[in-house]
Amino acid sequence: MAKPYILAIDQGTTSTTVLVLDDRLRVRGRASREFPQHFPKPGQVEHDLEEIWKSVVLAIRAALRQGKLRPGQIAAIGITNQRETTALWDRKTGAGVAPAIVWQDRRTSGRCRELRDAGLEEEVRAKTGLVLDPYFAATKLEWLLKNLRGAAKKARDGKLAFGTIDSFLVSRLTGGRAHVTDVSNSSRTLLMDLRRLEWDDDLLELFSVPAELLPRICSSSEVVGETRDVPGLPDGIPIAGIAGDQQAALFGQACFDRCDSKCTYGTGAFLLMNTGSRPIASKAGLLSTVAWRLADGEVAYALEGSSFVAGAAVQWFRDGLGLIARSSDIDRLAAKVEDSGGVTFVPALAGLGAPHWRPEARGIFTGLDRGTTKAHLARAILEGIALEIRDLASAMERDAGRKIRSFTVDGGASASDLLMQIQADLLGIPVVRPKMIETTALGAAFLAGLAVGVWSSKDAIRAAWKEDRRFLPTMNRAAKNEMIARWEAAVSKA
Repeated sequence: MAKPYILAIDQGTTSTTVLVLDDRLRVRGRASREFPQHFPKPGQVEHDLEEIWKSVVLAIRAALRQGKLRPGQIAAIGITNQRETTALWDRKTGAGVAPAIVWQDRRTSGRCRELRDAGLEEEVRAKTGLVLDPYFAATKLEWLLKNLRGAAKKARDGKLAFGTIDSFLVSRLTGGRAHVTDVSNSSRTLLMDLRRLEWDDDLLELFSVPAELLPRICSSSEVVGETRDVPGLPDGIPIAGIAGDQQAALFGQACFDRCDSKCTYGTGAFLLMNTGSRPIASKAGLLSTVAWRLADGEVAYALEGSSFVAGAAVQWFRDGLGLIARSSDIDRLAAKVEDSGGVTFVPALAGLGAPHWRPEARGIFTGLDRGTTKAHLARAILEGIALEIRDLASAMERDAGRKIRSFTVDGGASASDLLMQIQADLLGIPVVRPKMIETTALGAAFLAGLAVGVWSSKDAIRAAWKEDRRFLPTMNRAAKNEMIARWEAAVSKA
């Protein structure tokens, strides 16, 4: 195949990034476009679907322009996306019928509590591998159908389409001709049976979701449609890879073997471990999820721990408090002090995820005194992110029955040398950063490339993965234990 370029769309919570890669993993074009976040009420987070689509179109054009590439040189498109964000649109026009409810949104906390109080969590968890939390899509969709006038009837009549953001993008990219979602995204809805990889009738009834709304569940690596009427792209480019952002990062890190693990530091932070061909039922507050299904039928599962706020805490420090001008400034500021001066930050700005699952929790600083400076706050924020990941890693080791010897990292915040060093210190194991930290987009590219023959196998992908830097633990045990003790006390107050 001549010039087999892959275009990877990484549609994230605050921006869309597009990478164009060749078969040797050289980035030939890259562009990002931010889009607005909407906060109609406390605890509510929304996106405008048209603003998301506009960011995708603009990022595609900019990436091709930067790489001086012709749109006709694209062999395939891969998509990775913020996962649980819930969209509802008109099948005929493709227009959203309401703002998308973002994964961080907590408006359905009461509904989840009601279902838990009714004793339904164990049944739901056994089928889906998930907990009853407003993080996931089902109660968001239920809320939309209940609160949008006429939506429930239109849904039953087949006039509306539901999907996570991957489904919406595929629909737009194909001119409305394809309504699909892959197994990794559908496993985050609370509506799919984790073992059968099919929508579950009992769960649809529980959440009052008409089957007519649902996309077809497809593999993560297969041609699901072709471009049609996309600004800046010719018709006929295959859309060949789809995966939720964290599963895409696991694939992009070449974590193909059982117990391979990675942590992505983005808006939130997510630790995933490949558990092989069967799901593990977590006893430590983690999630069981589908990692991917390939065209040859191979299915991989994963254990996942989620911290809802990681890079978002740095953004809040920048925008909400105005204490730094750029997110990257936090490293330089935090490095001005040797430690946090006894300050502990719990980044529960959108509740606490695994292993605590406390949607009502809120972020706090503890240990403030007259000597506290903004440098201490900056360092406490980095420590808080790393301490949350330590909790996830400990829970994952208990579920897997073995120690994590090292893990790979990616995502924007993994570029922080100080954060990665703190992480290695708290875990007591090496933290390995690859040369390309945008492994979410890379995973989407790999999945698309496998489907159209740009890469022949997972072995070819594994051979291309390159290490950038390895962070080794240096903190003494007493200092580490003191930090953990302060953290545990602060979490109990959040």
